[in-house]
Amino acid sequence: MKTLDESVFATWIFIFILTSAFALTSFLSYTVIGDAGPPTWRYGVVQDVPGESPYAIYPQVPYPQHVKGAKGE
Repeated sequence: MKTLDESVFATWIFIFILTSAFALTSFLSYTVIGDAGPPTWRYGVVQDVPGESPYAIYPQVPYPQHVKGAKGE
C-alpha cells in the first residue's frame, strides 16, 4: 500500500504533467497559427448598404424607396 508521501508526490507529478501539456499546446498554437498581421488584399471602400455596393448580388432598383408614393410603389 502507498504511503501518504508517495500519494502526494504522484499527485504533484500528475499536476505537473497536465500543466506542461497545456503549456506545450498553447505554445504550439501560438507559434504555428500566430499573428500573420494585416491581410495583403484590399477591396477599397465598400459601402455599408448592401444594395449600393459594387459587390452586391442583386441589381439596383430604379426607385429604392420602400414607402408608397411617387415612383416608390
